[in-house]
Amino acid sequence: MDIKLAVTVFGVVFLAELGDKTQLATLLFSAKSPDKLITVFLGASLALVMTSAIGVLAGGLVTQYISPRLLSYVAGVGFILIGAWTIWQAAVAG
Repeated sequence: MDIKLAVTVFGVVFLAELGDKTQLATLLFSAKSPDKLITVFLGASLALVMTSAIGVLAGGLVTQYISPRLLSYVAGVGFILIGAWTIWQAAVAG
């Protein structure tokens, strides 16, 4: 096992997930069911594990046909476009 890779993936995913809509939804479920926190935790954890599994499997499949470097560039451009669109939407709405 590549511990450096595992720590890097953990750090990036952990920071990306902090304060996102998934965490806020989990917070709301916990607030509505304070006596069932373990159930909420298990449900949210299983959902995140499953979505991560889909990402890993899809990444493994995609890299059979597309180089990881090209995929990184495409993802980077995608994030930039999403950021620009978000800024544009905020400017139009404000």
